[in-house]
Amino acid sequence: MTATPSTMLALGTQAPDFALRNVVDDTVVSLAGLGPKRALLVMFICNHCPYVVHVLGELTKLAAEYQPKGVAIVAINANAIETHPQDGPAEMKKLAKRLGWGFPFLFDETQEVAKAYRAACTPDLFLFDGSRKLVYRGQLDDSRPGNGVPVTGRDLRAALQSVLAGAPVAERQKPSVGCSIKWRGAPPEYLR
Repeated sequence: MTATPSTMLALGTQAPDFALRNVVDDTVVSLAGLGPKRALLVMFICNHCPYVVHVLGELTKLAAEYQPKGVAIVAINANAIETHPQDGPAEMKKLAKRLGWGFPFLFDETQEVAKAYRAACTPDLFLFDGSRKLVYRGQLDDSRPGNGVPVTGRDLRAALQSVLAGAPVAERQKPSVGCSIKWRGAPPEYLR
């Protein structure tokens, strides 16, 4: 497995807008439609990536714990289904239903939203504060498939706790690593 690191979008970046189809209930979910929240977590994930599969349980726990505390959460899959049909909407819906997700699982068919967030890999995690400014981007924790480190969500949890407490998030952040997003054609300019 070749690991691709996240691009580490500049802290303070305003959350890019989106309006994407939620494969679970076939509604369109937009950034504005999420309403005012204490924080927003945008997760670029997919079905097949071993790095994502490795952390699915923790992502599910995080959502169950933090959504009731005022954190809006969306997962976005931008993989090209022409080359990776296992990441298509029907399979996405099955995954979300199997795990009982109470957050939208959005399909970025054009890959424009992934490009707006400068997403590079799965998982690629972006946490915004209540004013939708980026305060954390990076890894869930130090665990990777096969490295023997338990999945705890430590890094993302610390960032979430800081935001909810109204405290600054530590600026020293480690990039996420995972499978590269499966682009249609050449990767975007920011990855070349």
